Amino acid sequence: MTVVALLSVAPVIEGSMAEEVAAAVDALEDFDVAYETNPMGTVIEADDVGTLFAAAEAAHRAVDADRVSTVLKIDDKRTSDDGAERKVAAVEERLGRPARSTGDED
Repeated sequence: MTVVALLSVAPVIEGSMAEEVAAAVDALEDFDVAYETNPMGTVIEADDVGTLFAAAEAAHRAVDADRVSTVLKIDDKRTSDDGAERKVAAVEERLGRPARSTGDED
């Protein structure tokens, strides 16, 4: 079984959130999860949903702010071990190219 999730944790503040987001991402190191941060959140992969929830809670609690906004979207693949990379690869196979662009094309 593989659980893949998109986690977004951010303080509700003016200005840069980078320091608090970094604290949330760093909290994931205490858990047996794989993760990759992108501009809109962090993709987390775990073997079970309990580990994923614990990691997400730790990331949420790591943010030191009066208000914290957390969004968690979970894909709990109960009969498959396909991970996040396989999901992207399947789309790229159908596209026949990488599923990304630099946005520099004229």
